[in-house]
Amino acid sequence: MTAWAMTRRNLIGGMAALPLLGLPAIVRAAEPDLAQLQDMTGNARPIGPEERRARLAKAQALMKANGIGAVLIEPGASLVYFTGIRWGRSERLTATILPAEGEPCIVTPFFEEPRTRETLAIPAEVRVWQEDEDPLKVVAGFLKDRKLAGLPVGIEETVRYFAVDGLQKNGLRVTSANPVVRGCRMIKSPAELALMQLATDITIAAYRFVYARVDKGMRQRDVSALMDAATRKLGGDPEFSMVLVGEGAAYPHGTKTPSPVSNGAIVLMDCGCNVMGYQSDVSRTFVHGTASAAQRKVWDAVAKGQQVAFAAAKLGAPAGSVDDAVRGYYASLGYGPDYKLPGLSHRTGHGIGLDGHEPVNLVRGEKTPLAPGMCFSNEPGIYIPGSFGVRLEDCFHMTEAGPKWFSTPPVSIDQPMG
Repeated sequence: MTAWAMTRRNLIGGMAALPLLGLPAIVRAAEPDLAQLQDMTGNARPIGPEERRARLAKAQALMKANGIGAVLIEPGASLVYFTGIRWGRSERLTATILPAEGEPCIVTPFFEEPRTRETLAIPAEVRVWQEDEDPLKVVAGFLKDRKLAGLPVGIEETVRYFAVDGLQKNGLRVTSANPVVRGCRMIKSPAELALMQLATDITIAAYRFVYARVDKGMRQRDVSALMDAATRKLGGDPEFSMVLVGEGAAYPHGTKTPSPVSNGAIVLMDCGCNVMGYQSDVSRTFVHGTASAAQRKVWDAVAKGQQVAFAAAKLGAPAGSVDDAVRGYYASLGYGPDYKLPGLSHRTGHGIGLDGHEPVNLVRGEKTPLAPGMCFSNEPGIYIPGSFGVRLEDCFHMTEAGPKWFSTPPVSIDQPMG
């Protein structure tokens, strides 16, 4: 998990991974088997200086095209993307200013300067502020020195209000930096795609390891801990490992009353990891024991729903049209309509990259055209309150030839890991 963010799925009670030594004998018995898993990240290549220079050049071109003088970014994935700095947010401002021309500037507390420079991956000026000073005055001073104070400052969309307010109190105009930041981050490079592919490969390998070891009586957190342990052994950094059993699977993020694995029960797993910061997100649903006719029917409908979404993901099509296609198909089966239950109560998919959830989404009304380099989850689940739910989730990225899977969706409830 990143130092600056925690996903909602990480907050669900009972889902936290525990050290294997603290688990029941049923899980500890599988621990020696971890020796068969090998680290898959030996050939992983980090994002290099040339790519970071290209990112800055693209951002500066987009700033000029949109009449923006500079972009302010607080700690988070966007700061990592442009500068390499991994930092937590606090009441003490650390931020970067990407100017429309020249090197960026990092603004940080005086006593944090050495630590800030440790992870800085680009050439940049560093300006510090003392505890009795206003850091936004330092930002304003940099912009005045660069003769950029007359142009609007683009605000990265997660920047906090106090920073925006401070800029305005220092006489600066602000605007959205979405055309710049989204314009860069939404389009993944081959190096980014390679890291996302590796993260996905690790998650799939961990799933196959864990699936063979899920047994009656295991608690949801036991399965989650085993998934995390396998992921780490394979070289991934676990981000989340949600496990829902039985009726709990009827609610996309579960309930506060988890159930143990039992014969004939649906088991829904939603798991992901990161490799050098880049994310995977894969969901699998299976039955412990023999699946019922009702379970098979819903599972098959969701598997077809994934294929409907994939087929609708055409270059130039609005992102929302993918969601529309799935809802149309589900309505033809009697689910919904729209977001009503039983049916699909959430969007068909979300953007993914350095963040597990990032713009834009495959959701009704999203007009952003699909373009090469965009990456999305494809997870059109069906949920039946009081009974069970099924979610299959695989991510894909857009290419010049159309969508391409990061992981291949399973085609049978009897072979849920493919």
